[in-house]
Amino acid sequence: MRESVQNYYGKVLQSNEDLKTSACCDVSDVPTWLKQFLANIHPEVSARYYGCGLVAPALLEGCRVLDLGSGSGRDCYVLAQVVGENGAVVGVDMTTEQLAVAKEYLDYHTEQFGFSNVRFLEGYIEDLGALGLADAEFDVIVSNCVINLSPDKDSVLSEAYRLLKPGGELYFSDIYADRRLPESLRQDEVLYGECLGGAMYWNDFENLARRYGFNDPRLVEDRPIEITDATLAEKLGDVRFFSATYRLFKLDNLELACEDYGQAVIYQGSIPGAPAAFVLDKHHRFETGRIFPVCGNSWRMLQDTRFNSHFQFIGTFNKHFGMFEGCGRGLPFEKQLTSTPVAATCC
Repeated sequence: MRESVQNYYGKVLQSNEDLKTSACCDVSDVPTWLKQFLANIHPEVSARYYGCGLVAPALLEGCRVLDLGSGSGRDCYVLAQVVGENGAVVGVDMTTEQLAVAKEYLDYHTEQFGFSNVRFLEGYIEDLGALGLADAEFDVIVSNCVINLSPDKDSVLSEAYRLLKPGGELYFSDIYADRRLPESLRQDEVLYGECLGGAMYWNDFENLARRYGFNDPRLVEDRPIEITDATLAEKLGDVRFFSATYRLFKLDNLELACEDYGQAVIYQGSIPGAPAAFVLDKHHRFETGRIFPVCGNSWRMLQDTRFNSHFQFIGTFNKHFGMFEGCGRGLPFEKQLTSTPVAATCC
């Protein structure tokens, strides 16, 4: 499958218009604060972009960021502007043709930004140690619709955990299924290349994340994927797919469930681009100045990470009140489109 993916993304696909589904494309609006950065990206780099979301979490200025499966480099060049001259971005990809596009425009983007803080490495996201990347080297790791393409997702998550600093996070978009796929679908080269054949059953993914230290995976946003290609839709039958963004924190003391310690936080409104409210995940939107009850894990995700100085913390871990109310275990994704479906377009 690794050779198949290299061939599909290196030779079969020449632009995002060659994709057969919208799985690898983002149909949502780009956040306003990011549009200024996208405008500086070379058109050839954008044309060879196949991601399923623009992965750019808040508070990246000065951070060291690793992009797993960086492809043509579009996200790396966006993130380079966000982290600024004092930050750094490293992109890793196994597809020679994609890397050639990314590297060709290094000088172009240096001139656009006024500084150089990006480098690209050819290799496998399952074996980042072979590229000389050290333990606890990065503040944030991102990935854009790539982990589903890996034949060894265990190693990807294990390597990500190793490379993150304590309090760091893996923030990424990917494709998930509402059930485990039969082997016949998993081995279909077109389905695999379209980011569907390698999609994990969402609950298997969350359990895998916990196995490698990422307790309490947080879903940030999601949308159902419409399979418009009739041939592929017939193959897939009743399987439903979702494009979703997760954030996984490297925090040793996170619990496996949301436990209630009577704690709360108050957002100060000081995160750039989020003066009115800050969204941690799908169920946590912190309005500025409002007391917001949180479970112990959410408390630690804010207190023991780069978000600390932007919140006021109320309470301790001295008394336990049981399971935090509303901690569910069902399908976390939205089952229907929240708006009228639109034609798939890529950023």
